[in-house]
Amino acid sequence: MHRAPRLATRLRNGSRAMATAPKTPQLLGLSSKYLLPVYARPDFVLSHGEGSYVYDTEGRRYLDFSAGIAVNALGHADPGVVQTIAEQAGKLLHTSNVYHNKWAPRLAELLVTLTQRDGGLGFSPGTSGATAKVFFSNSGTEANEGALISCFFVLQITWCTGALKIARKVGKDRGTDKSRIVCFENGFHGRSMGSLSVTTNPKYQAPFQPLVPGVDVGVVNDIKALDSLVTDATCAVIIEPIQGEGGVNAANTEWLVALRRRCDEVGAVLIFDEIQCGLYRTGQLWAHSSLPVECHPDVVTMAKPLANGYPIGAVLMRDSIAETMTAGSHGTTFGGSPLACAVGHHVLSRLSDPQMMAQINATSVYLEERLTELPKKFPGIIEAKIRGRGLIRGLGFLDSTQPGSVVEKARSRGVFLLTAGKNAVRLVPSLNVGRVEVDTVIETLSESIEEL
Repeated sequence: MHRAPRLATRLRNGSRAMATAPKTPQLLGLSSKYLLPVYARPDFVLSHGEGSYVYDTEGRRYLDFSAGIAVNALGHADPGVVQTIAEQAGKLLHTSNVYHNKWAPRLAELLVTLTQRDGGLGFSPGTSGATAKVFFSNSGTEANEGALISCFFVLQITWCTGALKIARKVGKDRGTDKSRIVCFENGFHGRSMGSLSVTTNPKYQAPFQPLVPGVDVGVVNDIKALDSLVTDATCAVIIEPIQGEGGVNAANTEWLVALRRRCDEVGAVLIFDEIQCGLYRTGQLWAHSSLPVECHPDVVTMAKPLANGYPIGAVLMRDSIAETMTAGSHGTTFGGSPLACAVGHHVLSRLSDPQMMAQINATSVYLEERLTELPKKFPGIIEAKIRGRGLIRGLGFLDSTQPGSVVEKARSRGVFLLTAGKNAVRLVPSLNVGRVEVDTVIETLSESIEEL
């Protein structure tokens, strides 16, 4: 039986309700007074972090197994990231896209060459010669919007930026009646009006209806429904190969191959949203890198870990998709800034190092081994199968009321976790997390579930 060392500041009774110094209530008061109350946050204030740990203003330490919602790939206060930010900020922060800067093309080149090396976007691992194009944005939402909206280009509908836009532009070029977009239940693609329209959770959509029209919703892994779902009127299909927010649900390879085939039959653009599951979270560059090229997408969107917390998003697309986008057809004020791209280049260079990839994969195997102990220990509470791959994992609960409670109990013990979908606890730690942290989170989960 594995046993983990307890966090140094952990209270033996599991409670972290400690008397707060005046500065914490003051800060909480400022938040309540001046910030829009769209988040339900616990009553403490984070002040700094180091590696996989963060600290609050009272000096309490927490193991962050949420990594800022799959963002802090290299953890908190990474020295290399700090140095890169400081050096680039002292040279050039922002120039606008009226002018070239030296980091945007270098990061774009790295994304393309790594995709050729590791596989993805129709490239088999080790491909050379072929190329692709990149558009930089500021977030995952913008990347998704840009990828889809280009298919709307001729229509009188204004979305923001990214994959949605590009796909609709391609759709208009391929046929005047191509304007519909297909998405899937439990998918999450963002909160702006365009990306929200393909995020079919009623909790998110209901307050803002009516949304952008022309969206059809399918069910992941339902092969029989594809012919009626993806039609000649479909310009784009957007899917997460591994759904994050929706429950850490993975699409079957057989279904993805059938989806790719159907998109080819009707001339629809296939978009993989890898904002949460991409960029080495599964141990490979893309969640689809190891899958057959017969199911690869035309477009990949990314964001979260690319600059370790500095805002950046990107759309990576095949040349056949990129050729429809000409000067003036799309743009952004801040996307592709020298600072964001310098940090992105630094982070991606380190994540793609073979030794780092080996470490991620080794930790992934260990995490899976430890997680499989929990269904055996709690067979009436937890689903037998561990969801996800690599370092994006989900524990499914038989009672949908329990994941939120487990997350709260774990936080009271000094560990940050996330819920996902209707009945799962999500684990998305920093990609350089170690075995000690894995042991700690398993012990904490076990103790928290026992309390149920």
